[in-house]
Amino acid sequence: MSSYLRQRRDVAMKKYIILLIGLMLVIVLGACGSKSKEDVLGKLENMAEEMSAYQTNALMKLKTGKEDQVFRIEVTHQKEDFYRVLLKNEKDEESSQIILRNKDGVFVLTPALNKSFKFQSEWPNNNSQPYLFHSLINDIVNDKESTFSQTDSYYVFETKTNYEANSNLPYQTIYFDKESFAPVLVTILDKDKNPVVEVEYSNFQKNPELPEDTFDMKQNMTSSIFGVPVMAQEQLPKELTVFYPEETLGAKLMEEDQMDTENGKRVLLSYQGERNFTIIQETLDVYPTSAGTPELIQGEPVDLGFSVGAMTDSALRWQANGVNYYLASDELTKAEMIEVAVSMTNQATK
Repeated sequence: MSSYLRQRRDVAMKKYIILLIGLMLVIVLGACGSKSKEDVLGKLENMAEEMSAYQTNALMKLKTGKEDQVFRIEVTHQKEDFYRVLLKNEKDEESSQIILRNKDGVFVLTPALNKSFKFQSEWPNNNSQPYLFHSLINDIVNDKESTFSQTDSYYVFETKTNYEANSNLPYQTIYFDKESFAPVLVTILDKDKNPVVEVEYSNFQKNPELPEDTFDMKQNMTSSIFGVPVMAQEQLPKELTVFYPEETLGAKLMEEDQMDTENGKRVLLSYQGERNFTIIQETLDVYPTSAGTPELIQGEPVDLGFSVGAMTDSALRWQANGVNYYLASDELTKAEMIEVAVSMTNQATK
């Protein structure tokens, strides 16, 4: 074989080897950069198991009215099953609340109004909680039909939600950061896949050092945390703006009674139809001793979006805008009571 042909052969062989090496690198790098659903879920489960604690901030937007309602949230979690969730409404500080789970039980605190409720409850394990990391992982694990995809920056899961008392929000999309595996964004969707709630995470800290009194009820009622105001020393009577539900499930307002109380007014609305219900609205008292003796509720805390309410089989109570609301019915389901309550958010006096 001539030297010219040998040179041509050697050049062709080198090009082939270079091309083969390049192809192998593309395959290897592609495999390294792409993880399966099982890989990512396994990593998330290990992270949830190994963390002794975490702390994060979130911004929650509710898209249920004429304009978005925005809440700031701070979540602190510590093994085993200790939680503190601070929910602050920027436009209504007196409605800012704390959901607390410690060794003594589950509490919902409204420090500015010196109100505290204790629940016989399995919260947060009995419903989806879009601002709790472990709840998101449980929803993915429990939904065998969940879908998985990824972008340049995020791992994305689409799953069913688990809202026992609210079937109107059946879906959610969850984004996790590819580098840290921390949650980034949760979008909760209605039956038509329209976004209703968005929870945007920030500053996700693993294993922070927490003060010993982080989950102490008295400490959380009496100390200003995350800008949540503590109890006012004096509570002046408030004007009571009456709110009417937009969703009445076919019932009509048949009676409206207003009466004076020591702190302002109390209004009773009676609705009658195929399913009857009653709504009471009144300005709140402030009792100096109530922080140390929380009212025991035989029911569940329920997230209404704008407030954390107390749910029983036949009643729903919540606080907003310095007013106490109480909805009672032996005929509405829990989901229907929530539907009526949520529809009152933007429906002011006629």
